[in-house]
Amino acid sequence: MNLERVPNEEKLGLCRKYYLAGFAFLPFLWLVNVVWFFKEAFLKPVYTEQLQIQTYVKRSGLGLLFWVTVLTTWITIFQHYRAEWGEVGDYLSFTIPLGIP
Repeated sequence: MNLERVPNEEKLGLCRKYYLAGFAFLPFLWLVNVVWFFKEAFLKPVYTEQLQIQTYVKRSGLGLLFWVTVLTTWITIFQHYRAEWGEVGDYLSFTIPLGIP
């Protein structure tokens, strides 16, 4: 979709939909929202809906940063302590690595 051809009201509606859909544990949509609407929100000349689009883009960026932080922390902790957790670590693993940890 080319955002140049879309009316500003539809841009706002689409940005809002991506922002709200990100709350359904889909942080990838927040990334799409930030990348897709950044130029519209911050680099284009001022128009009526731009302030709301800026708000959704900023919040999407913060939500994405939060999810990246949480997932990175969990992955790091899990990779480091999985072997020490014994059976619980094995149950949480999709595949159980063979060998000595």
